[in-house]
Amino acid sequence: MFLSLELIHTPLMLLFLFLVFLIPFKFLSPASKTQRNLPPTLRKLPIIGNLHQIGSSPHLTLRALSQKHGPLLLMHLGSVPLLVVSSAEGAREILKTHDLIFSNRPKLYFHDKLSYGSKDIAFAPYGEYWRQAKSLMVLHFLSHKHVQSFQDIRGKLLLRMIEMIGKSCGSVIDMSEMLFLLTTNILCEVAFGQKNDDIKFKDVFVKSQALLGGFDIGNYIPWLSWVNWLRSGQANEIVKEYDDFLDGIIDEHKNKSIKADVNGGQTEVRDLVDILLDVQKENTLKFKFGRDTIKAIIFDVFTAGTDTTNTTMEWALSELVRNPHVMKKLQTEVTKIAQGRSMISEDDLQEMHYLKAVMKESLRLHIPVPLLVTREAKEDVKVMEYDIAQGTQVMINAWAIARDPLIWEEPEKFNPERFLNSSIDYKGFDFELLPFGAGRRGCPGTEFATVINELAIANIVLNYDLAVPNEGNPEEIDMSGTSGLTVHKKSHLLVVPTSRLE
Repeated sequence: MFLSLELIHTPLMLLFLFLVFLIPFKFLSPASKTQRNLPPTLRKLPIIGNLHQIGSSPHLTLRALSQKHGPLLLMHLGSVPLLVVSSAEGAREILKTHDLIFSNRPKLYFHDKLSYGSKDIAFAPYGEYWRQAKSLMVLHFLSHKHVQSFQDIRGKLLLRMIEMIGKSCGSVIDMSEMLFLLTTNILCEVAFGQKNDDIKFKDVFVKSQALLGGFDIGNYIPWLSWVNWLRSGQANEIVKEYDDFLDGIIDEHKNKSIKADVNGGQTEVRDLVDILLDVQKENTLKFKFGRDTIKAIIFDVFTAGTDTTNTTMEWALSELVRNPHVMKKLQTEVTKIAQGRSMISEDDLQEMHYLKAVMKESLRLHIPVPLLVTREAKEDVKVMEYDIAQGTQVMINAWAIARDPLIWEEPEKFNPERFLNSSIDYKGFDFELLPFGAGRRGCPGTEFATVINELAIANIVLNYDLAVPNEGNPEEIDMSGTSGLTVHKKSHLLVVPTSRLE
């Protein structure tokens, strides 16, 4: 029996035909699409997704969005889904519960070029290469034993900086610049066996950091990849400068090694390049350990070590100058520990509980990398009962977590005392405080950086009082930050030192 044409034009028939086509389509569609429990999701625009909502200071705008929509927030950068995590509970699930699933890194155009095809440790894809490269660095360069072996270098270069400050007593000095030079000098000596004064390193480093801190639009909107191509000339120029610099360093070390063999033994302290060349010579790794790998690892050490370390000291010292009562309390502790000596030693640091509280509080308020390096889901997974799809990128807003009023009392206030009776630390086991990340992809250089930070701050405040120029009000020090991968103070810390030990 056939339906009459008149019935087709009735509303009832139209509904019937709609259901006839809709029901099979619904049952043929993947069940996962109809049953997924997604996190709160921002409405997106065509093509650009939610890029227009990121802002020039992403950690600030992402916190504002999370405060409105929740601690887990799904948005889109162009065509790429991005999960923004702004709670300690969410960070724990990503960095501990599902650490293996989120252990991969997305490939970023400019970082890939500067790190010789992502052969570094920070951005290498998760796998055997990354595991062996990280193990190599931890075992031969960043272990407690090796960090301690650089003690004389740190002490020598810190003493030089303390003496330079002493020569400028009564005058205005740029403390930000001094801290940068201290960090690069230490890293140049432990990595290359050379003084930063003797090599043209700072310029290429600053240019590479600016490039890495930019936004790779082509990674998120493929048809705009030509924008990255337009900037590739700048990247190629920086890579060429790095190549020339590092090739010279590597060749010099190879020649030094040959001479040592001829003369029967080593005559100098082994630095990072010596260590990497030895590994290359032994050829025991399960991947090709070529010159590009050596360069990429050196690039990683400076990118991760220099910028974040000097920035941490800059923020900490700024807070101390801005809070004279905290400065006085710390000076009381270091003076007592020094017992009349003019320098605090690394052995003294374990007894300096208030110093450690000051550094924790500074890292809480001023995490150098406020958005932890992006991760990527290797497979579908549930996070806090929400369904997260394979390929979703994950950004943990460590800055927002460290200022979460549900965790911290008066979170915007600089108050080191909050850590004196607290077990919270920054070594990756407490997800309320994550300046060095956590899990498999956490920073392996935490101890290396911490020793420099604590030793420098302790000796500066032991030896000098620091005043704001022109008898200014310390509370008016500009504490705004720059935008980029690492957040620096927007304006350098300028102070007038006077000696405390004369």
